[in-house]
Amino acid sequence: MSQNPHAHEIEAPHGSLRDYATGFLLSVVLTAIPFWLVMARPFSDVTTAVTVMAFAAVQMVVHMVYFLHMSPKAEGGWTMTALIFTIIIVAIMLSGSLWVMYHLNTNMMPMPHDPSQLP
Repeated sequence: MSQNPHAHEIEAPHGSLRDYATGFLLSVVLTAIPFWLVMARPFSDVTTAVTVMAFAAVQMVVHMVYFLHMSPKAEGGWTMTALIFTIIIVAIMLSGSLWVMYHLNTNMMPMPHDPSQLP
């Protein structure tokens, strides 16, 4: 039995103040740039949307590394394996949903805007 009853059996990795500050600054920059892109509109809408999504993906990685302390060395690599599995499942779900919605949109019969014209 341990001497401290409140001691945890599993030690989670902790970051330093420098790691948290770096993660915070990166998060602020990665939020400010897409905000400016949307407000100033220097690019076309499609380019802006793709750029904002790219910044969002990078920001997710920053949060996982600096705030969740995910690395291949943490907990024998199981957290990274679980993350990769989750990313694969989410990618399959998103791409499948987009594929279904695209085909529904292109293959459905067009409807008149006035419901009184329906037979």
